[in-house]
Amino acid sequence: MRRAPIVIGATVAGLAGVLTFHTRSASLTPGSLPAASSPGGSSPSNVAGAPPAASTTTPSPTTTSPTTPAARPTTTTTPPTTTPPTTAATTRTATGDSVDYTYGSLSVSVTASGTRITKVGIASLDDGGDFRSQSIDQQSIPILEQQALQAQSANIQGVSGASFTSDAFESSLQSALKKLGL
Repeated sequence: MRRAPIVIGATVAGLAGVLTFHTRSASLTPGSLPAASSPGGSSPSNVAGAPPAASTTTPSPTTTSPTTPAARPTTTTTPPTTTPPTTAATTRTATGDSVDYTYGSLSVSVTASGTRITKVGIASLDDGGDFRSQSIDQQSIPILEQQALQAQSANIQGVSGASFTSDAFESSLQSALKKLGL
């Protein structure tokens, strides 16, 4: 019986805390999504938040014998190399068709230089403000963008758990690539 007032008091305090807690929905805009980088721009060992890899050098011991003269350092100079001027490829950007999927609609923007896809991003995204849909989009869209850059086509794997988003992304990506003639 001595614990009853404590349990009741803690229950009331906890209930009051839960009832006064207010959430707000997160707003998702195309600018708030992290952009995918080019496939050659980062190494797989670079993980967000991980410290950069340390480079270690070990000094080589140099010993000279009293009977041999000390080795003199040698320097070599290489002539500068010249490359012939190259023609700059034109950079083009196209926005794919807006594709409706179960939880909203999206369209993809693709930038290409020559026949190479250099950037893939979201041109527009409307997921109706649903928190779960926003969470799925925030996690899956950067992966889909990276897959498109690596594949250099609309032949992407998709993201498990984000089937509708993956299908809509692939359809819009395909229409953007078609507009670019790729």
